[in-house]
Amino acid sequence: MNVQRASEIAGSPIMANVTLDGQPVYIQHVDEDSEVARVYPLDHPDQEQNVAVRQLVEDGEEVGSVGPLLCRE
Repeated sequence: MNVQRASEIAGSPIMANVTLDGQPVYIQHVDEDSEVARVYPLDHPDQEQNVAVRQLVEDGEEVGSVGPLLCRE
């Protein structure tokens, strides 16, 4: 995941499907300068951790993808 998208998700009132190593997580905060996100597993909110944003995957996002495709009308 890229830093901009992680920041959007962290600031949104809508829950996004984000995983870390296959485990669903909630993004609490993103430090855009260091590209680190504060997350916790949905089933263990007491287990907060800082992780590199690039380790996070949004449901539907391919690992290693370059970003969204632009469509022409």
